[in-house]
Amino acid sequence: MKAKIFIQTYGCAFNQADSEIMAGLLEQAGFEMVNRIENADLVIINSCTVKNKAEAKFFAFIRNTRQKFPKMKIIAAGCVAEAQKDYLKKEDKLKDYSVAGVNNIKDIAHIAEETLSGNIIHLLSGKEEKNSRINIPKIRRNEIIEIVPINSGCLGNCAYCKAKFARGDLFSYDKDAIVDHIANAVKDKNIKEAWLTSQDTGAYGLDTGENLPELLREIIAIPGNFKIRLGMCNPNFMLEYLDKIIGILKNDLKKENRFFKFLHIPVQSGNNDILKAMNRKYNIEDYYEIIDKLKKAIPEITIATDIICGFPGETESQFNESIGLVKKTMPDAVNISRYWARPGTFSAEKMKHLHLDPNIIKSRSEKLKRIFEKNSYENNKKWLGWEGEIIIDEPGKKGTDTYSGRNYCYKPVVVRGKYNIGQMLKVKIKDVSPFDLKAF
Repeated sequence: MKAKIFIQTYGCAFNQADSEIMAGLLEQAGFEMVNRIENADLVIINSCTVKNKAEAKFFAFIRNTRQKFPKMKIIAAGCVAEAQKDYLKKEDKLKDYSVAGVNNIKDIAHIAEETLSGNIIHLLSGKEEKNSRINIPKIRRNEIIEIVPINSGCLGNCAYCKAKFARGDLFSYDKDAIVDHIANAVKDKNIKEAWLTSQDTGAYGLDTGENLPELLREIIAIPGNFKIRLGMCNPNFMLEYLDKIIGILKNDLKKENRFFKFLHIPVQSGNNDILKAMNRKYNIEDYYEIIDKLKKAIPEITIATDIICGFPGETESQFNESIGLVKKTMPDAVNISRYWARPGTFSAEKMKHLHLDPNIIKSRSEKLKRIFEKNSYENNKKWLGWEGEIIIDEPGKKGTDTYSGRNYCYKPVVVRGKYNIGQMLKVKIKDVSPFDLKAF
C-alpha cells in the first residue's frame, strides 16, 4: 500500500515551485500525493523565513499537526532550518523532526522513506547543482501555471534579509534548459501561464555570462498560446536592462502579446539614507527614473513594489518620503511589511539601538495601507469600460459563484458564473475595488 503525503507550502513562488518538484519526485518514487492532511501518513511543510510572521505560521502548523494527528510523520523543508541551523538542536523547534534543506529537495524521496520508517533525517546545506530545478518531474498546484525557477540566491546582502542565509549566492540555470523546460510544458501540459521566478530575476546570468533580456527574447519565441510573467527584479538590475526590457515589452505588444505587462520592482523605502542603511544597491532617483520610463513607454503597465515600514532609525520625515513615493508613482500593488528583527541579520544584531517602538511601526504601516488602497482604487477606475480577453486561472472567494482571471496587464478580473480553469473569456469591466476589476 502506497504511503500518502501532504505538502503545506509557505512563502514565495519559488517555494511553491520547490513544493511542486518535491511532489513530482515523490510520486515518481511511488508515493501517493493527497490534498487533505487528514488523509496523509506524512506531511511536508515547506517553510519561509523572510518574515517573523511566516516563520511563526510554520511552527504553529507543526504544533497544530502534532496535536490533531499525534502519529503523523513530519518533514520540515525549505528556508527556516537552512537559515537558522541551531533550530535542529532545540527540542521545541526541529530537533525531533526530519529536515530537508533548500538544495536537498532531490533527496526528498529518501528522506520520506526514512521518516516513515521511524528515523529522523537532517539533510541541509546541499550543494546547488546545475539546472537542479529544471526539466524534472513536478506536480503543479495550478494545472495551467508553470512556475519556472531561473536562478536561486542573489547578489545582494540586505541588512534585514534572513533569506540570504538559506538561499545563498546567485546560481543561474542554463538558458537553453530553461527554454526547453517552458517549451515542453507548453507542448505537453497545455499551460497558459509561465511564471519566471527567483530571489531576483534581474540578476539572472550575471554568474554565467548570460543575461535576462537574452533569456526573455528566446522565451518569447516559443510557439504556443501562453503568457509569461516576469518575477521580482531589483531596481539596480532593472535600471541596467531597462531600455532592453521596454523594447521587449513594446515589440511584444505588436505581436503575440506574450508577456503580461507587469513588473515587480521592490523599492523598500522612499529615502536614500534608509536605502543605504538597508544596503540596497540603488538610490531613490534610480527608482523614479525606472517608473517614469516604464509608464511613458507603456502607460497601462501594472507596477508592484515592496515597502518596509519602521526600519531601524527611520524618522517620521523619512517615512513620509515613502508616503510621497507611493503618491507620486501610484503603484498598482504594494507589499507592505512591518520591520521585524530577523535573528542573525545585520539590522537585528548591529542596529538594536535604533529599533523603533512596534506601535509606531504598526501605525506607519496602517497609514501607508490606507493611502495605497485609495491610490489603487483610482488606478483601477481607469479600467472601467475596458473590453478584452482574460485567462481564468483560479476560483473566486470560497462560498461565491465567482472565478478570477488576469488581463494582459495581469490585473485580476472577477467574473460571476461557472467557468473552467484555463478558459479564455471576453469581458467588460463594470465595477472596481482597490484590489480587482469586476466584470459583473
